[in-house]
Amino acid sequence: MSVPPASRTSLRAAAVQFQHVPGDKPANLQIIHQFLQQAAGQGVQLIGFPECCITGYWHLRHLTEDQLRALAEPVPEGPSSQMLSQWSQEYGMTVGAGLIESAPDGTLYNSYVVAMPDGRFARHRKLHAFIHASIRSGDRFTVFDTPHGWRVGVLICYDNNLVENARATALDGAEILLAPHQTGGCDSGSPHAMGVIARALWDNRQADPAALDVELRGDKGRGWLMRWLPSRAHDNGMFLVFSNGVGPDDDEVRTGNAMILDPYGRILNETCKAGDDLVVADLDPALRERCTGVRWIRARRPGLYHPLTVPTGHEQDTRTVRFDHLPAG
Repeated sequence: MSVPPASRTSLRAAAVQFQHVPGDKPANLQIIHQFLQQAAGQGVQLIGFPECCITGYWHLRHLTEDQLRALAEPVPEGPSSQMLSQWSQEYGMTVGAGLIESAPDGTLYNSYVVAMPDGRFARHRKLHAFIHASIRSGDRFTVFDTPHGWRVGVLICYDNNLVENARATALDGAEILLAPHQTGGCDSGSPHAMGVIARALWDNRQADPAALDVELRGDKGRGWLMRWLPSRAHDNGMFLVFSNGVGPDDDEVRTGNAMILDPYGRILNETCKAGDDLVVADLDPALRERCTGVRWIRARRPGLYHPLTVPTGHEQDTRTVRFDHLPAG
């Protein structure tokens, strides 16, 4: 179990946003390494990179199953996991990054691998996968102890949308939630949530940065995140490390806004840069001792919550929910 707050110091965490190169794992690992070097110089102990940042993300939906399998790797035996482990031990830093996993039985997952400086690994398989018909959804929550004395959970992108997932992660003792994403600028189908950002605004960002900034900070990006992301931290008494892609990702433009929130849902540090960036914050364990989320969880009445486990009959596969507004084809 994690060390009691009174007997430990703060943890320095970092969240990264960067534009990956679709399908080019060596190039993306090089970017990750550059950020690790930068973070090491700032004394970072825990760092979160985006969902599928090693393999690339939105282009995956166009690949054949054979092409997808050629890009996938075992975890943690694969070369990308082993490289993360080498860097984790070199820099004394717990490192999380996303890729497509090929399980021993051949099943493919959208996974997030966390390498720790003592040589251990954790792995989370996305619970609500939809990017490709050949990728299956995971079936369990991921919470683990780190060598830094903190207990950490992982939820990948859409996993964070469901309040039940964040609460289950907190109930398993997570003090920090790693929340890797590829989001913002999505064709969500919701008129008052995200929306597509014109590629021309990104391409013209040097000449007219203000026009793009409005989109990145507005309802297509930060504005949408601020409606729900702080509540995941606040209601569950967890620090939250939000990492994201930024810039063009196939036919969508990711909005970045990497940030770190405290267990009151307050932003400790964030970036709205239209480009690769890293933010760093110190997580003070004392903030959790009397925070509202931790206290509210103690007031739970589990005997009332049986309806949460009973299907309503309206449940749908995430693929259907995510794409039900798009035309067939």
